[in-house]
Parts: sequence; C-alpha cells; structure tokens
Amino acid sequence: MLLLLLVLCSITVLISRLCYSVLYLPWKIQAHFLRQGIAGPRYIPVLGNTFEIRRLYAEAQARPMPSFHHGILPWAAPFYASWSAQFGKNFLYWFGTRPRLAVSDPEIIKEVLMVNQSDGFGKVRFNPQTKVLFGEGLVGLEGDKWALHRRIANQAFNLERVKGWVPEMAMSTRKMLDKWGKIGGGREEFEMELQNELQELSGDIISRTAFGSSFEEGRRIFKLQEQQMLLFSQAVRSIYLPGFRFIPTKKNRERWRLEKETRDSIRKLILSNVDSAGSLLSLLKAPGVGGEEGLGEEEVIDECKTFYFAGKETTGTLLTWALLLLAKHPEWQTNTRAEVARVCGEAAAPTAENLADLKLVSMIVNETLRLYPPAVMLMREASRDGKLGNRLDVPAQTQLYLAVTAVHHDPDIWGPDADEFNPFRFAEPRKQLASFVPFGLGPRMCVGQNLALAEAKVVLAMVIREYIFEVSPTYVHAPVLNVTLQPQHGAHVVIRKVNR
Repeated sequence: MLLLLLVLCSITVLISRLCYSVLYLPWKIQAHFLRQGIAGPRYIPVLGNTFEIRRLYAEAQARPMPSFHHGILPWAAPFYASWSAQFGKNFLYWFGTRPRLAVSDPEIIKEVLMVNQSDGFGKVRFNPQTKVLFGEGLVGLEGDKWALHRRIANQAFNLERVKGWVPEMAMSTRKMLDKWGKIGGGREEFEMELQNELQELSGDIISRTAFGSSFEEGRRIFKLQEQQMLLFSQAVRSIYLPGFRFIPTKKNRERWRLEKETRDSIRKLILSNVDSAGSLLSLLKAPGVGGEEGLGEEEVIDECKTFYFAGKETTGTLLTWALLLLAKHPEWQTNTRAEVARVCGEAAAPTAENLADLKLVSMIVNETLRLYPPAVMLMREASRDGKLGNRLDVPAQTQLYLAVTAVHHDPDIWGPDADEFNPFRFAEPRKQLASFVPFGLGPRMCVGQNLALAEAKVVLAMVIREYIFEVSPTYVHAPVLNVTLQPQHGAHVVIRKVNR
C-alpha cells in the first residue's frame, strides 16, 4: 500500500511539473509580454508554433518569386514576414515550449549583440542533432573556452595576415577563370551555373589560406559537410526530444556516418599538413599566448569543421548573389570594370596595397550583403531577467530572434527604395551601427569577416575585368534559407568575354 502511495505521489508530482512547464509557464510568459504590447501567434501546448513555421518555409520553397526583384523577406524569413504583418515588427512566438521574441529594432539588436553572456545574452545552444555540423567549435562555445578559441582565431584572421593571403586568392581565381575559358571553347557567349563554381572557388581559397592545402585535398570534407548541412536544416526547425539522438533512425545513422568520416578526413589532412607554417592550422596547434595550453587534437578538428564550412559557404554565397545582382544591373558592371582598370592598371589582379582603392567594388559587396545577407537572422538567449531598451522586461531563458533580413530591408531605415539595388547608399559610413549587421556585431562578430571581404573584392575585380554577365532566361529567382541564404534553383547566367 505504501509503495502504491509513493508511485501515485510521484506520478502526481510529474504531472504537476509537466502542466507547469507545458501549460502554466507559457501562459504566464505570453500574458507578461501582452501586458507590454507584444503579441504573437497562439501558443500550442508542447508543439508551440513549429508546425506553422515549417509549413510557411515549405510554401516559400514551393513557389519561386514571380520576378527577379529584391523584396525577399517572405522567402528568406517567411514566418517573420507573415507574423510581423499581423503583430508588428516585434512579436512573441514559440519554438516548442520555449518563448522566442522576434526583434527588428536596431537599437535593441545593438544592445543584445554588444554584450557577453555574463552581461545577460548568450548564444542559443545547439541541440545534439544540429551541433554535429560545427562540433565544439567557435560558433557554439561560451565562457573561457570560447575566449581561448577566439584569441587564436583573431590571430589567424587579423587584417595584416589576410592581406598576405591576397596572392593566394588571386591564384585560385585565376585557375577558375582559366577553366571558364576552356568551358567556353572559343564561343562568343555561353551559359553557366555560378553557384557551384563560386562555392568551389571559396573552398579552394579557405583551403589554401587557412589550412595550407587545396580544394582537392579538402574536397571530401566539403562534400560531407554539404550532406550534413541538409540534415542540419531539417533538425533546426524541429523540436528535439531528449535522448532522440541515440535512436538509430535513418537520419541519425546518416549523421553518425557523416560525423565520423568528416573527423577522420580532417585528422588525415592535419597529419599531411604538418609544415603549414603561418596558417590557421599551425596556430590552432601551437601553444597559447602567455603559456596557456594550445588546443587538443579533437578541438583542432572542431575548429577546422567550423572554418571549412563557414569559409566556403558564406563567401561562396556572397559572391553568387553579387554576380547575379551585377548581371541584373549591367550599368554597375561597366562602372566597376572601369574602376578595376584604373586601380589595377595592367595587372591581372588587385594587390593588398590597392584593394582599399576599389571603392565601387566595396559598395557592391556591402549592398549585396544588405539585400541578401548569408545569415538571415541571429539568435541569442537571455541568461537572466533583464530589460531591453529600458522598457521591455525579458524573462530569463527567453530566446531572441534578431531579424537581420527585416532590418536590412526596412524602408524606415533605408528609405522607400530599401528593396532596390543601390550600392551608392554605402558611399558614406552608416550612422546606425546595428542597421547593417551581415557579420553580426560585438564580441561575437564573425571572426572571418576580414577574409570574406578581401576575398569577395579580389574575386569580383578579377571576374568583372574579364567577363560580362547577363541573367539567363532559365534563371528562377527563389532565395531560400539552407543554413545560408542561397538561390534555390542555382545561379544561371550568360557570360561573354570582355573585348579589350
């Protein structure tokens, strides 16, 4: 009888806790934000709004844009576009039982990003199924461990070191252009799909500069990460059930296989590049500053996973959108080609010394990052109760969805032409710091920003100097979020050689 009573008591406590976390607490949080004027879609017990988010993404992917224009928010961030139209720019929605506050106020975004976790806002932790893409690398770390990894990465990607890599960037680009000449076979013009070409180019550049190898050596790693990226995209929009990662489902088995093969491939690459002096790889393996320990082998592998992925994916996507925009706006191609000829003279490629003189190229890169940011949003989590903007009370463990794409396209910030391609808007520095955050802001700003910007300028200058681009009649405009913002059906253009 006593045993039965204990079992009943335990069940009662379990049900009470479940009701509290699944029903009462979400109701309390929702009411808390409603009192502050923050509404949002209705909370559904356990599931939150995840099914609706997935439905909206599926609908966006099923319908391309009716024309090549830049009002991409309903495709890049469909649930934000839908719910902000109903509830305002800032609203509350639910990912399972977790509250998420969607924000597109630049002042609040700056306030959130400019502080460390100890000051109130940290990274949202990956669940075990999404974590495998980056491992225990810089993207997901916090605290002292993050600080150590960040110091090492800062050394690797400082501006002076990146300038020293400009010849390697030019060498990789030259190799791609020579290949294009062979593909053209002497024809006056021909069609090409740019996305794969530019992803391969950015993969070769990150391999040469950061790891002292080549795309061919890293090809296996890139292919494995591409497959893992598809599983990541599916998992990041789904509620994770504790312990589910251990169940040998088809997708979990695939995750395990890809993770093992990726780590094995990187381990072999590390062993084969022991003399890569001055590269990121050599810095990761070296003892830390001031006698602190360097990174262990598994930590080095985790960081290699991060930089292989980010270095290839982000910059390759940026270059793809930049050339598509130039193909749509031929007047900018003409002006940019003239600038490159003036700055570089007879030289086939820019140098570290004259890269800063490519003003139009820089403006085009920034306008591309504004219209088509590789990361459509940034996520943070409140580590304690606090205020935002001195007016909004945010309970601990509330996640914040910082709507980068919405901010970049906001006519209140950028004017009535916010959805138009106008690089001249970057002729002067931005006054509002958080109105343009393609690489984030604050302590966790993307450590590879210097490399990405230098690479984009070198590649665009060399490519525009030699080729004229037009949007192909076969191109279908459909920006889609697949970790980064990508053209869903590829980037088809018609290109022809510049007559000198």
